[in-house]
Formats: sequence, C-alpha cells, structure tokens
Amino acid sequence: MNRPKMILFDYGGTLLYEPKFDLLRGERAVFRYIKENPQNVTPEQAHSHDKELFENADKCRAMGYECHEWPLLRCKYESLNITFQIPLEEVETVLWDNTSPGGKMPYISELLEFLERSQIRTGVISNIGWSGNALARRINRLLPENRFEFILASSEYAVRKPNPLLFRIALNKAGLSPEEVWYCGDSIQPDVFGAHGAGIFPVLYQGEFPEELERTLRAQPPGEIDFPYLHIRDWREMISVLEKC
Repeated sequence: MNRPKMILFDYGGTLLYEPKFDLLRGERAVFRYIKENPQNVTPEQAHSHDKELFENADKCRAMGYECHEWPLLRCKYESLNITFQIPLEEVETVLWDNTSPGGKMPYISELLEFLERSQIRTGVISNIGWSGNALARRINRLLPENRFEFILASSEYAVRKPNPLLFRIALNKAGLSPEEVWYCGDSIQPDVFGAHGAGIFPVLYQGEFPEELERTLRAQPPGEIDFPYLHIRDWREMISVLEKC
C-alpha cells in the first residue's frame, strides 16, 4: 500500500456530524428575520410546506442529481409570500446552524494535524444540498486547523457521488492522478464504490458518533466489496496505517 499524496474526505459522518438535528428549530430561528408575512404563516406551517417540495428533491437525488438549497428555499418562501430582512445566503446559514450546529467526529482533528505534518494534501467532496459556501463556512468553523485545498459540494455541480465526475473534478483541481489519492467516506455506494469507479483508493470509515443518532449505518457490515479498500473504525487507525506506508 503506497502512501497517498492527497486524501479526500466526505463531510457528514466522516469529518463532522449533525447532533440534535431539528428542522423546525431552524425554521423558528429563520422567522426572526422575516420582513413581510402577509398571510401570517407560522414556522410550523412553513415547516410542513417543506414536505412535497423536498420529497421531489429527494426523487431527483435518487436519480443521481443534486438540488441546490437556494432555489428550494426561494420556491418555498416566495410561494408563502414571505420576504426576509437578510439575503438568501444568510437565511440558509441561520436555518442550517439552528437545525444543528454540527460536531466533530472523534479524533478527526488529530488526523488532520498528522496529515499536515506529513505533508499529505487534503480536500473534501460531499453529497449535500446546502451551498458550497455554507459547507465551507461550517467546516472552517468546526475544524479551523484544516488545510483543505478545496471543498466540493454536489449542490454546485448538479450531480452526486458515486458519479465519477465529482472525483474527476477533484483530481483536476489537485493536479494528481487517481493512483496518488485516497478517498475517505462512511457510505458504501457513494464513497467506496464511487472512489473505486474513479480509480481512487477507497477508505470506509465507520466510527462511533459522539452522541446517539437515529442512524443504522454503523451497525451494517460493509457487504461484498470485491476490490481493495481500507475499513477503519477510528481515525487513529488511519494514522497508524499511514505511518507504516
């Protein structure tokens, strides 16, 4: 196993996670910035209005395409005749930060510090509807020690992992060949099979969340993966592996 020149990371469940996720709490926070609401829509009504809109977005995502958060928010609030005192970009930030402030996966800071000392470059590719700017702000706020050269959000590129185009874009930005890069993520199809499909060595990370979340992924075995990959449950294992490369 050759030491990589660069390691790319997924976002959710890999670098960071979202404890106490509550979209209604985020909606209530957004309503503090309303300028006009002639129909007297409540946060609860606006929240329930999400259902059909975001179910359609999920259908789009199931086909491998991504929906950007801004058009969804614009459609939602303008259909309710709601306007804000702040721009849409800030509405997104208020909504996301209050839905969940985010938290760090265990030992990720130690891993990033090791990679910096070892002169192994880093970057991010995430399947996410939130804007790239919002994702970068969140990562930089919670992981200020990071040296990510780029943070790619699928929302900005219309397609989602495992589409090889996102991995190809990352390789182009890095100026590296697939054989020189590893990709770390917590999902089998988008991350492991996606990276492998692009010729990148996959790392399946299935670490424990710091708090109990309503997720079943950690209890699921990797299944049949018929190509080389690394399976770890603690970022300190990754450090040990790299030290031996």
